[in-house]
Amino acid sequence: MAVPTPIASERNIDVWLAFYDEVVDQELQSRLRELLCDVERSRESRFYFADDRKRYLVTRAMVRSVLSRYAAVAPADWIFAANRFGRPEIANADREARGLSFNVSHTRGLIAVGVTQRLALGIDVENVVARQVSMGIADRFFAPAEAAELAHVRRRRRQERFFEYWTSKESYIKARGMGLSIPLDQFSFTYPGERGIRMAISPELDDDANRWCFWLFRPTPAHLLAVCAERLDDPPQLTIRKTISTVMDEVLDLQCLRSSEASANE
Repeated sequence: MAVPTPIASERNIDVWLAFYDEVVDQELQSRLRELLCDVERSRESRFYFADDRKRYLVTRAMVRSVLSRYAAVAPADWIFAANRFGRPEIANADREARGLSFNVSHTRGLIAVGVTQRLALGIDVENVVARQVSMGIADRFFAPAEAAELAHVRRRRRQERFFEYWTSKESYIKARGMGLSIPLDQFSFTYPGERGIRMAISPELDDDANRWCFWLFRPTPAHLLAVCAERLDDPPQLTIRKTISTVMDEVLDLQCLRSSEASANE
């Protein structure tokens, strides 16, 4: 089956997933390394653990090859610059390239790259098996209502609920492009019904919760993916793709666990 060509627009969001453990061929890794700039190749070599080196290599090659699906820029020719909060942004002079919005997240076993056009976009992936829940983190950083709700969740369910909060929060602060300069306790999430997500924002943040759309997915039993994007008149359409840079890509039919649109209908 032919894979539909990705189109960047304010109505479409593509989230690309790479399971980097699948990149085992040394020749393929060498081809990916050729896509990196000199600074990236130097950084790759400085990681002590092999898993960290491979994750970095696949991430940087993936960002470059994915963005080249949407603009006439070769993967090796992308230029990036950090904003004042440290978030990477496209710095190429090409007008089509500069109109793209992208965001990157990675965890043990999985890399995610989100792409759209002009919309604010944030994504977060977490390995819910490799990391353990910390109630201390929740008490210190979550909104009081979130920490209280988490404390009353059954222990076997607490791990998953913690990461629903964590990934949702991370996706929002990344969409805002301001990172942890936004206090995590100044906005909060609830999960009404079986599939809803609802957000509340303190007045101090000068933002409107209705401005944002949220989605949660489970790409594998070990991974949770959260996506946050600006809302226009209608919520954007979300497509999730699996890729191995320079080798293959396919559209995945993942069921959405929770979304803000489902919340509006419950």
